[in-house]
Amino acid sequence: MVNHRGSSHNHMRIASTTKFISRKQSPRTIALYIFLLFAFSIFIFVFNAGNIVEDHPAPVISIQSHPQTKFLQTADDELWDAPSRHGLRPCVKPTSRYKAAQGSDRYLTVKSNGGLNQMRTGISDMVAVAHIMNATLVIPRLDRRSFWQDSSTFSDIFDELHFITTLQGDLRIVRELPKELELVPRARKHFTSWSSMGYYKEMMQLWNDHQVIHVAKSDSRLANNDLPLDIQRLRCRALYHALRFSPPIESLGKKLVDRLRMRSGKYIALHLRYEKDMLAFTGCTSGLTDAESEELRIMRENTKHWKVKDINSTEQRIGGFCPLTPKEVGIFLQAIGYPPSTLIYVASGEIYGGDARLSELMSFFPNLVFKEKLATKEELNEFAKHASQSAALDYIVSLESDVFVPSYSGNMARAVEGHRRFLGHRKTITPDRKGLVRLFDELESGQLRETSSFSHLVQQMHKNRQGAPRKRKGPSPGIKGKARFRTEESFYENPYPECICSSKAV
Repeated sequence: MVNHRGSSHNHMRIASTTKFISRKQSPRTIALYIFLLFAFSIFIFVFNAGNIVEDHPAPVISIQSHPQTKFLQTADDELWDAPSRHGLRPCVKPTSRYKAAQGSDRYLTVKSNGGLNQMRTGISDMVAVAHIMNATLVIPRLDRRSFWQDSSTFSDIFDELHFITTLQGDLRIVRELPKELELVPRARKHFTSWSSMGYYKEMMQLWNDHQVIHVAKSDSRLANNDLPLDIQRLRCRALYHALRFSPPIESLGKKLVDRLRMRSGKYIALHLRYEKDMLAFTGCTSGLTDAESEELRIMRENTKHWKVKDINSTEQRIGGFCPLTPKEVGIFLQAIGYPPSTLIYVASGEIYGGDARLSELMSFFPNLVFKEKLATKEELNEFAKHASQSAALDYIVSLESDVFVPSYSGNMARAVEGHRRFLGHRKTITPDRKGLVRLFDELESGQLRETSSFSHLVQQMHKNRQGAPRKRKGPSPGIKGKARFRTEESFYENPYPECICSSKAV
């Protein structure tokens, strides 16, 4: 039985729809349809275009609106930004108990030994020793007989007047002994290394028989720890404030920094210790030819003041006692994450093996710069044949760099690191040479098959070796007697907490 009611209803709906479709539309209605269709097309286009931009970001897209760009910026910050200083600042002001030295009729003469930074820290120690012994300090004589054979005087390297006036509230400093004392007998002393306050108080007995004490060596004459706060701060005032380089050195040093900034904005200062004397002294011959190894052995044998002659190069390297080779430095910096375009200022003497060995580093980072390329021959003529003055230029450029990387923990590396800590814990990446040697060997042998794994291990190994605030390290466990002082971290490598304190501290 057919439902005629339903059939009739459906027939009426179809007829109504047909009538609506066939009805002639007004021009206004047609125009509205066209406008809506056009607007819908524009919306679809913009939506799809937005998706295209998001998949392939153009350089003009802001960091805030693009997650990928923000990620790249964060990675760049990790490479260049200094670690947090946690509110710490330099603090070298004397305490209320501090008194200046008064011994104007007692004189301390000093012969500073070693290279530039060995002399700088030694002079700072002698400032403190003269204060402890209540003496007038005569401007030190610099080392002219060491390996560097540098004839520079104190005023050639340092601003002598600034040195005297900056410390005038601490002790009296004079350029020369009074003429009436030039020929009087002097007490000649080799003060004991890493000595305490009490030791120098005992040495004051020498004033009973002498008006002049001559110090034959200045390096490492004071202990790193357990000295009065005012003595430690005096050492910092001497090194970081008073021992300013001479005006010609300061002027050219700042020019070199400016020229580097104009080239790239940011740069790494690499202290590349790969000179002939360093390799001979440490006995490190990895990667060298047999002829080169023999040349270094002969040099070590013929250098009288180097006590250790027979050195096992393999043991030295495994123990982390060798400077990184130029090739190892390249692998290391690449693993940390620096791109090949990174500008690197190389602070060093003559690289053993010359351009051939340096090319091993340049294959990773071709944008290497030396002061000889930044400065003109005329600018450098003044410092030619003066190793300490040349080293002072490297010191300034290294101190002002965005990142400082030493390939070996020598005197300059320690001095620059300490100074950068003092100035606000500027980024200093100190390679873990012992750990790196193990990774280098695993990479070479194929145990580490993926470079990404190697990079991850290197980055984790150096996560806490980038100059962040920490207290000075004490002696190595199990070592007793005087030998323990040699294993301590140098005061000048990390003057915290005596010369670096919180903003709330007095």
